[in-house]
Amino acid sequence: MRENIAAAMKQALKDKDQVGLGTMRLIMAALKDRDIAARSNGNPDGISDDDILGLLQTMIKQRNESAKMYRDGDRAELAEAEEAEIAIIKGFLPAQLNDEEMQAAIASAIDQAEATSVKDMGQVMGFLKSKYAGQMDFSAASQAVKTALMSENEGKR
Repeated sequence: MRENIAAAMKQALKDKDQVGLGTMRLIMAALKDRDIAARSNGNPDGISDDDILGLLQTMIKQRNESAKMYRDGDRAELAEAEEAEIAIIKGFLPAQLNDEEMQAAIASAIDQAEATSVKDMGQVMGFLKSKYAGQMDFSAASQAVKTALMSENEGKR
């Protein structure tokens, strides 16, 4: 993952792609921050690829929120800049699960965690995050898991 990011940064530099280069620098800076924090916690290799995927998803989420605020404030040019960064960051993520695949993954996680109520939500989300890092929006998945567990609990009454 790190090699892909470094290669993309070099390519953006060669291509004189200012948006791409700026985005790559933001990713590298965030990655270095997380690596430093990980090293101070006793992990000499820095963060894992799964953590990098989580970092990239967080960056996308932040930019989506910013783009929405810019659009609401009639600042279309700033929103478009955020959306251009989103497109570049998404290039590093694996293919995203569609709604059907996400529902199937959630059902499988609930079965494997033997979850029966909302109290078991943490176990289900932990399983999803370990198996599907970078492949789904975990805030949406969290809502879907909660709904599934609540309806499963309702069915047992």
